[in-house]
This record gives sequence, structure tokens and C-alpha cells, in this order.
Amino acid sequence: MELKFARTDLNVKPKKAELSKIEAALEKEGSVIFYFDRENSHKDLLELQDYFESKGKSFYMSEVKYGLADNEYMYQVHIMN
Repeated sequence: MELKFARTDLNVKPKKAELSKIEAALEKEGSVIFYFDRENSHKDLLELQDYFESKGKSFYMSEVKYGLADNEYMYQVHIMN
């Protein structure tokens, strides 16, 4: 599973998301929201969901549209202890 965070500039490639950093942020904060790029496959995001739910965490994912074009969206993921 190779995930990418949402890009902050349309002309820049998205940064890779490391599972260990996501877990560390969750342990530190207790509840985190991440935005993932549209280049991520839906299958990989579902694997991420299965991973955290198997650890007893709550996981909520949705698509966030930021423009009118079909490809102007990102995924919002909210993970809670």
C-alpha cells in the first residue's frame, strides 16, 4: 500500500504518506484528519481502513470536491481512537 497526501500546489507531485507517521500522529493526538490525493487507489484506502479498524480504531473516509471538474477531488480520512 503506497499512499500519497493531497498536494498543496497543482503543479507539484504529492508527498508519500508513511504508515508509521500516520500511526504516530494518531497515538499523539488521539484523533487525526488526513487528506489524500486523488492519485491513490480506492483499494489502497480501503486497505488502510481495514488496517486501522483491525486495531480497534474508528475510521471515516469521504471524497471532498474542491472544483467543478471531475478530477478535482481528494479523500478526507478521519481516524479516531
